[in-house]
Amino acid sequence: MTHVRCVFFVLRYLNRFASVKKLFKTLKNIWSIEELRSKILFTLALIFIYRIGAHIVLPGIDPDGIQAQMANSKKGILGLIDTFAGGAFSQASIFALGIMPYISASIFMQLMTVLVPQMQKLQKEGDSGRKKINQWTRYLTVAVTIVQASAYVTYLNEMTRGGGRIPGFEPYFWYTTVIVLTAGTLFVMWLGEKITDKGLGNGTSLIIMVGILARLPQSFAQEFTAKSASSAGGGILIFIIELFILVGIILGCILLIQGTRKIALNYAKQIAGGNRQFTGARQFLPIKVNSAGVMPIIFAQAIMFLPTLFAYADSTKGIARVFSDPKNIWYMLVYATVVIGFTFLYTALIFNPKQIADNLKQNNGFIPGVKPGQPTADYIGAVMDKVTLPGAVLLAFVGILPGIAELLGVSQGFASFFGGTSLLILVGVVLDTLQQIETQLLMRQYDGLMKSGRIQGRQTLTQASV
Repeated sequence: MTHVRCVFFVLRYLNRFASVKKLFKTLKNIWSIEELRSKILFTLALIFIYRIGAHIVLPGIDPDGIQAQMANSKKGILGLIDTFAGGAFSQASIFALGIMPYISASIFMQLMTVLVPQMQKLQKEGDSGRKKINQWTRYLTVAVTIVQASAYVTYLNEMTRGGGRIPGFEPYFWYTTVIVLTAGTLFVMWLGEKITDKGLGNGTSLIIMVGILARLPQSFAQEFTAKSASSAGGGILIFIIELFILVGIILGCILLIQGTRKIALNYAKQIAGGNRQFTGARQFLPIKVNSAGVMPIIFAQAIMFLPTLFAYADSTKGIARVFSDPKNIWYMLVYATVVIGFTFLYTALIFNPKQIADNLKQNNGFIPGVKPGQPTADYIGAVMDKVTLPGAVLLAFVGILPGIAELLGVSQGFASFFGGTSLLILVGVVLDTLQQIETQLLMRQYDGLMKSGRIQGRQTLTQASV
C-alpha cells in the first residue's frame, strides 16, 4: 500500500511539473511571435500612460485635502463611475470622467441603430457607414463630456467647501476644469482606439478592466488586515475560505458568459459554374445564455440610484436609505427584478429573430423541421426567450452577490469583486484577450492555451460597448 501511495505522489508531482513546463513553453511561444510581442508591449505602454494620468490632480485642487472631502464619491452611481475610472473620480484627476462619456455615447448610438431605420440602413453600408457612425459617436462624446464635466464641477464645489481647493484659483476653476476633463476623456478615448487598432484586445474594455483591477490590491490588503485583527479567532482561515469562494464565483461567471444554446442549421446544395455541386453544410446558430452582457446591471444600478436623489425630503429618507444599501433585502429583491426586466428588454433590442430568419432564407439555410420565413423567426424567438430566462436570473444573482458578501462579513471594497459589474467586466475582458492570444498562436501552428477546446470570448450577434 505504501508503494502505491509513493507512485501516486510521484505521478501527481510529474503532472504538476509538466503543467508548469507547458505554461513556460506557452509564454515562450507568445513572446517569440514578433507581432504578438509588439502588440502586448504597445498595450502595456498605453495602459501605463493612462494610469499615470489617473493620478494627476485637476488644476486648482489641493491633493492633500481632497481625499477626505471626496469620501462620499464611492457610494451609489458615483461609486460605479469611480470604479470605471480606476479611482480617478474620487481623486479629482484629469481623467476623473474616464471612458464613461464615450460608453454612454456608444450605447446611445447602438440603441439608435436598432430603433431608427435610417441608422440601420447606414450601418449596413459597410465600412463607410460604420465610420460615419463612429464619427457621430465621437461628436456625441464631446457633448456628453461637457455636460458631465459641468456637473462634476458643481459636485466638486459642494464637496470642497470644507477644504481641498486652492483659493487663488477660484475665478478660473470652472472653465479650466471643464476643458481639462473634456480633453482628458477624449485622450482616454484615443488611447482605447489605439489599443484596439494596434494593441491587444478591445481598448475601451481593457481601460475599464485596468481601472477595476487598480482597486484590487488595496481591497485585498484591507480584507486581510481586517480578518487578521479579528478578535473572534480563525480570521486567516475565513479569509482563505473567501478566496476559494471568489474563485468559484469567477468560474461560475465564466460559464455564464460562455454558455450557449446551439440551434442546428442546414444549408441546401448549391450548383456553381460547370454543373459542380457543393454539398449542403451543417452549422449551428449559437444563442448566448447572457446575450445582454453587463448592460442590464449598469442600467439597474442607475435606476436604483434615482430614489437616493430625494434623500433630503423627510418623507422619502427611509426609501432612499433602502435603495442606497446593497445589504438590504428589499434592495436585493427590487434590484434583481430590475436586472431581469432589463435583460429581456436589452436582449429584445439587440437580437432580431426576423432579421436572422431572412438572412438564413437568402443564403438557402434552414432549421431542420422548421419552415423558412416567419416560422423560423418564431422558433428562434421562442428559443431565445427560454434561454434568456435562466440567464437573466443568474445575472441578477451575480448582481446581488456583493450585498450577500457584505451580509456575511466581507468588507465593502473586497465584496465588490464577488459579483456585479466589476467581476463580469473582468471575466469578459480577460476571456476576450486570451481568445485573441490563442488565435495568434494557432495561426502560427502553436498549441493553444488549453489542452482541449478553444477559449470563447463574449462576442454576440450585436456586441455591447463593453
